[in-house]
Amino acid sequence: MSMIYYEADANPAALAEQRISVLGYGNIGRSIALNLQDSGHIVTIGNAEDDYAEQASRDGFDVISIAEAAATTTLKFLTVSDEVMPELYLTLISPSLKAGDSLVFTSGYNVAFGFIEPPPFVDVMLIAPRTTGIGVRESFRRGSGFPSFLAVSQDASGRAWDRLLAVALALRTLKAGAMELTFRQEAELDLFTQQTILPALHAFIQTAADVLIKEGYPPEAVLLDLYASGELGYVLDKAAQTGLQDSMRFLSQIAQYSILSRIERYNEPKLRRQMETVLGEVRSGKFAQEWAMEYANGYLRLDSLRQRRATSALWDMERQTIEQFNRNDEPPDISDDRVETSW
Repeated sequence: MSMIYYEADANPAALAEQRISVLGYGNIGRSIALNLQDSGHIVTIGNAEDDYAEQASRDGFDVISIAEAAATTTLKFLTVSDEVMPELYLTLISPSLKAGDSLVFTSGYNVAFGFIEPPPFVDVMLIAPRTTGIGVRESFRRGSGFPSFLAVSQDASGRAWDRLLAVALALRTLKAGAMELTFRQEAELDLFTQQTILPALHAFIQTAADVLIKEGYPPEAVLLDLYASGELGYVLDKAAQTGLQDSMRFLSQIAQYSILSRIERYNEPKLRRQMETVLGEVRSGKFAQEWAMEYANGYLRLDSLRQRRATSALWDMERQTIEQFNRNDEPPDISDDRVETSW
């Protein structure tokens, strides 16, 4: 049974005399910094001179370069994107590391796959939210907290877990509960979900829409019924709250029967084999190397894949449907338009 930590497990005094920085002020960095600030901590922001730095200044933070922030603080949150982080770490962060410093990652990716190898004299910790960057902030404001994964891969100080739990308390993730995993487990689970559940969901919805539209159903009605109404999101939200099985009680009898009597049609050995292949590529590091090459090549394949998918006429219909039913009248309240999830 995995260890799950709650607020009673943390001692806020463990952060006494710690100087905290958040290196990178994108959506997850901003939410973390604001939560820490609202919990009474002084936070320094390390960021390049760009729009994110301006936002951090407007939010009331002192903003300096990443190198200076890394050199003048003891507990450093690394919140830039996974593919950018190794070079940034090597050139701007690692040169100033001292005994007793703490590195806090929000993704296990770089440590798990060997792109970053911290020196043995620093603490290496992980707080990986299982929500969006926006969710980290909104759940703090609501007081509900958010679930996360925690890990310590190096405890040079002998106080890494104490400090990690104190930080988790300040972020309010212990309100919901935080589960102990390894860096490797977090990274592999994250990539597996990105490469199985999410693409399958996209493929299922697009295929279903194509079938129905070709059979003469109005595109707006098709998209509204499949997902654009928000009903699917509601069902998944209930599943997160009560469990996938128990959430069926929120559905009609006919919906329950439809699911249970047809689910075996999609339980194919081929699907299992595809998922096993994905997991194998993730665990072997094959995908991590592929992504490193993609970044080195300037995201050429990613741009091509985006352009190819964008050519579908379905997306024009989708935009019209969303506009007609006022589904886009509440944009996220955040400066960074890249609404990234833990995925």
